[in-house]
Amino acid sequence: MMDKMILGRFIPGESWLHRLDPRAKITAVMYFIVIVFLANNWVTYALLFVFVLSLLFASRVPFMFFIKGLQPVFWLIILTLLLQVFFTQGGTTYFEWGPIHVTSLGLMNGAMIFARFVLIIFMTTLLTLTTSPIELTDGIESMLALLRYVRFPVHELALMLSIALRFIPTLMDETEKIMKAQKARGVEFSSGPIKERMKAIVPLLVPLFISAFKRAEDLAIAMEARGYRGGKGRTKFRLLSWRFSDTFLLVMMLVVTALLFWLRTK
Repeated sequence: MMDKMILGRFIPGESWLHRLDPRAKITAVMYFIVIVFLANNWVTYALLFVFVLSLLFASRVPFMFFIKGLQPVFWLIILTLLLQVFFTQGGTTYFEWGPIHVTSLGLMNGAMIFARFVLIIFMTTLLTLTTSPIELTDGIESMLALLRYVRFPVHELALMLSIALRFIPTLMDETEKIMKAQKARGVEFSSGPIKERMKAIVPLLVPLFISAFKRAEDLAIAMEARGYRGGKGRTKFRLLSWRFSDTFLLVMMLVVTALLFWLRTK
């Protein structure tokens, strides 16, 4: 399951991306999600893919790890692609049957939607793979620090987001264990009528929810035993430090944006 679900996991390393300030990486990912929608032709998408692939190789994480990580959301991507292909009209019509139209514009829009999904998933996954949970929490808390003046629970929100993100692979691993146990008892999840598959999911959900609540309770007890009382009065063992490499990453994002605007008109 680890090869299939990479979102929310952290892989320790000594790469350039691992050493970056989490605030720089969070800012870069959020900024990238915005500029990816500015791409309007294949040249601009090629530029974004070159940039993302260069970051993937710089992280020293095996590339196939990212490819396998697309599997959990593969069907969502395919569904979105088909909706664009079948229900977008314009350009040359290749096939027509009732409300379904396969046109050149629909095929192009579908391919671009697919490219956007892949780019965004790669970038967000790269953030969690190269940033530890503690760094991620500290980065979010630091970026939202100004909200403390309006009595907003910044520390608690950052901790909650970090824990929720790290629970994703944990719950996926737990789901795999339960499915294997159910299959050993003769339950089929991948064959048979749809109705029977839906029924087979019910005995899967109950132990999964129980396991999730049990893990949450254990985490709460562990935090209470360590004297956790929220962010008030807490100090940091590791202080965030903004370096030249962090500024360089953001400058790279601005350069990519400038090239993107230039290539949009080509």
